[in-house]
Amino acid sequence: MPRRPPSPPPHPAHTASEVTDLLAVLWGGARLKAPAGPISPSQLRALLAIERLDGGNLRALGETLDSSPPATSRLCDRLEAAGLVERRLSPFSRREVELHLSRPGRVLLEEVREYQVLELAPVLETMSPEALAQLATGLAAFRAAAAAAVDGGAASQDSPVRAVRPA
Repeated sequence: MPRRPPSPPPHPAHTASEVTDLLAVLWGGARLKAPAGPISPSQLRALLAIERLDGGNLRALGETLDSSPPATSRLCDRLEAAGLVERRLSPFSRREVELHLSRPGRVLLEEVREYQVLELAPVLETMSPEALAQLATGLAAFRAAAAAAVDGGAASQDSPVRAVRPA
């Protein structure tokens, strides 16, 4: 019986598309079901960045989000109006404004994370220990690659990409 040739590795764009579709399914429900209310993907991304940059300014947020200053400012206006973000004068410069999550903003992120775990746990429970180990290894590599892309080559624990560890 002839041996079957190994299948070619998946095309990176095809794999990236599959990963983003899967993440959208997993995280989209959590983002919409959080008791604090639904938020858009761009708002969630901004809240995660503000959490990580705690005390950063609009310029730093814009660079993190790869967004123009006017778009970043409007996004922060919406988040502030929703009570999720606070702008404070910098203690170091009167011309500088710092961005911080408000208490409701922190609660919202915690609720989203809790719902993510609730949605993900049943899937992880069906996986074999070997498959979970492979997933953890793959997610660790993904986190390192994402941190390197964001930080210009230096992996960071502060990366917004969080590896999922089975409970």
